[in-house]
Amino acid sequence: MSASYRRAFGIAVLSALALAACSSNPPPVQQAAPPPMAQPAIPSQYRPEEIVGRWGYGAFHKDEDLARTAAAARGQCGQPVEITRGPNGGVMMYLADSAQLQELQLKGSSSGKNYIGPPGDAGGPQDREIVSFDGRTMVLRWIDQEVAGRYGTGVYVRCAPEGMARSAGKPPMKPPAQ
Repeated sequence: MSASYRRAFGIAVLSALALAACSSNPPPVQQAAPPPMAQPAIPSQYRPEEIVGRWGYGAFHKDEDLARTAAAARGQCGQPVEITRGPNGGVMMYLADSAQLQELQLKGSSSGKNYIGPPGDAGGPQDREIVSFDGRTMVLRWIDQEVAGRYGTGVYVRCAPEGMARSAGKPPMKPPAQ
């Protein structure tokens, strides 16, 4: 085989490979779900005074685990999460991946949802949606899906005031007869 024939054959092979690469089906591009659109914040239906207090905390990833997690959170009142009032009218809580307490705002939205997060639009990436709140139990879901995947949905159960024993629903014991 002559050198020019080998060169022509090599170019033909390379051309065929290049053409095959161009015509192959590229893998589908996986698109992440678009983040929810933030909305201008309006006053929340909840007030900071309702959130301030001592809370037992738990988190879950599956909705069916809510009741079990709430019961476990009640048991955390020996080492409660304390939510206090912020200097500018918000509440002092932690953001994801932060070891520093920050003042967060209670924010409402035109869709009727309520959020806790840094100042700014309601439903921003660092916000938590208040899924439910009845004064005793508060369920918060992270807006950022990556954060929600790591931390889960938070369940806060209000603890009895300091110095007060938690009632187990049992009648008080009678003193022993003497």
